[in-house]
Amino acid sequence: MSAAIVLPNSLRGRMARSGMVLPMNRWLKMPRQGPSCNNFRNRYHFRKCESEEGEELMRAVLVRQPGGPDALELVELPVPTPGAGQVQIRAEAFGVGQPDVLIRRGVYKWMPPLPANPGNDVAGIISAVGAGVEDLRVGQKVLLSARDLSQRGGCYADYVVAPADAIHVLPDNVDLQAAVCLSNYQVAYALLQECRHPRAPASVLVIGAAGGVGTALVQLAKLAQMTVIGTVSTKEKAEFARSNGADHVIFYRRQDVVARTRELTGGAGVGLVLDHVCGPEFTSYLKVLGKWGTLLSYNAFAGLPEENLMAAMRNHLDICPAVRCFSFHIYDHDREGRRALMRNVIEALSRNAIKPAISAVLKLDDVRQAHTLLEQGSALGKIIMTR
Repeated sequence: MSAAIVLPNSLRGRMARSGMVLPMNRWLKMPRQGPSCNNFRNRYHFRKCESEEGEELMRAVLVRQPGGPDALELVELPVPTPGAGQVQIRAEAFGVGQPDVLIRRGVYKWMPPLPANPGNDVAGIISAVGAGVEDLRVGQKVLLSARDLSQRGGCYADYVVAPADAIHVLPDNVDLQAAVCLSNYQVAYALLQECRHPRAPASVLVIGAAGGVGTALVQLAKLAQMTVIGTVSTKEKAEFARSNGADHVIFYRRQDVVARTRELTGGAGVGLVLDHVCGPEFTSYLKVLGKWGTLLSYNAFAGLPEENLMAAMRNHLDICPAVRCFSFHIYDHDREGRRALMRNVIEALSRNAIKPAISAVLKLDDVRQAHTLLEQGSALGKIIMTR
């Protein structure tokens, strides 16, 4: 795998010229000087212009010092050109996800070198192809995930150059804003279909059923004909989860999740629990499992469980529970497995079997606001950005 060519994650050595990299708030307040560079389309979007050397410029987002949303800088950089075996993508939509936030904070386990472009998902149109590229053409709709690159990040920019074999070609009928949400569905598909549960689960408890991955899990679980129970925090999120297919919702702040799940299943429990929170309540979910049930952790936003997990499991020997810890990085060196997952969800999207729920659509210039919304935890579905 190779990295996407978006300064500075991969085009090492071709750094921005002096005076071209400014904190984003300065870009928003003061246009560049010069006859061809001092027009803005609106307050937050500056016009692409030509440098003195004749190079076409583009916008990109960089993080030089990790931190909060203010660490995101909007900069002008030369538009990268594709080399042999590469394609240039004119970006139309960008996904905003937790890996982007972790890169911005500087705490991602798979951190690219700083300064870094924190974006990990982009959908757009092929605008140029390099020598030797035969199966792709200018004008095709495509999706690029940094999961298919040698390092994460690199996708928050007007133009991205990437290896041709990292690109996912999209059917003509697929909407690019919906397509950029598919990384969440790729994870959800792996959780539901690839984790080799002892017996195919007929029911699932989704913790956080109104989030980006949670919404994907609900939709794909219903597609697999499972009964779906989802936990939510508000009435608005409950309505949203139901609209995406959840059969039942539990208000985790005021209801006992374990007792309510047992009640909803007639005491039988569920075949699968999908949890991204972990923390002190994790082991309690063993109590909602039915026979041969699996408790699956795919993140740990609240930290690790405090209780002895093996001791807790042995308290439920009558159901033979399983606990699995999942990370999509298991596919880092499994190209075919990773891309097969994406092909499956692209196909589902093309026939309208899934419908990505987009919570907010912002401009690339508003990247700080997008990250702030994500960290507030109030989004219903996926946050995306456009040009």
